[in-house]
Amino acid sequence: MSVFRGSGPARAGQYAALLAYLLFLAFPFLWLVSTAFKPATELGSLHPTWIPRDPTLDNFRQAFDEQPLLRAAANSLVAALAAAVVAVAVATPMAYVLARHRSRLTAAATGWVVVSQAFPFVLLIIPLFLVLKNLHLVNSLPGLVLVYVVWSLPFALWMLTGYVRAVPAELEEAAAVDGAGRLRTLVSVTAPLLAPGLVATALFAFVTAWNEFFFALVLLKTPEKQTLPVVLTHFLGAEGAADLGPLAAAAFLATLPSLVVFALIQRRITDGMLTGAVKS
Repeated sequence: MSVFRGSGPARAGQYAALLAYLLFLAFPFLWLVSTAFKPATELGSLHPTWIPRDPTLDNFRQAFDEQPLLRAAANSLVAALAAAVVAVAVATPMAYVLARHRSRLTAAATGWVVVSQAFPFVLLIIPLFLVLKNLHLVNSLPGLVLVYVVWSLPFALWMLTGYVRAVPAELEEAAAVDGAGRLRTLVSVTAPLLAPGLVATALFAFVTAWNEFFFALVLLKTPEKQTLPVVLTHFLGAEGAADLGPLAAAAFLATLPSLVVFALIQRRITDGMLTGAVKS
């Protein structure tokens, strides 16, 4: 059934509003792509155009010549993947406990998870820096991964708790009646139904870590260990003047992994969470 209801003019208005909203969301990315392929003469034009009149790849060549983008992208990829895997692995059993064993303690824990998301970065950076310094993890990717896990864990826990609660407890009870133990029930019954939630949570943690800038800027001082968002700032001059062409080219390349990851797993996210829940 279509989500757009009403008469012909009303439905046309709904489609027009949706199209306008999509264009609003896509405008920054489309303008970034256009800028990345424009030569220097067009970037300084007083009458900019959407489509480059003389498209060029010089901005991409200059970006790779000026900054170690591949090394920075590898650092970001390692940090983002590790943070996503660890966050999901830690949040899954915690979410199961919060969803299945409700009490005042679990309610207080859930409330604290929500409240913790309101803490600003500046409030946390000094204690985090001191903790990592004592652990000898400052200026290291493992230390950055630890920070990303701590930062994304509350929201990941909140997301997975909702997914666990959406899985009918009757399925686990039926498995227990059939003789399945708690571990087998979790692995064979609950875990497959949580797959869309696990994928969505991992995607959230990955994108958050991939795009994160502030913690990486403060904790990573060695150029060889810096992540891609930090390296992108190197295209800004001492007085804040941006080298727009190479910066746009590098920023465009930096957005591709998130888009590719989402494109590959978006069907998994939208799959019905209770697919296959009926016992055969």
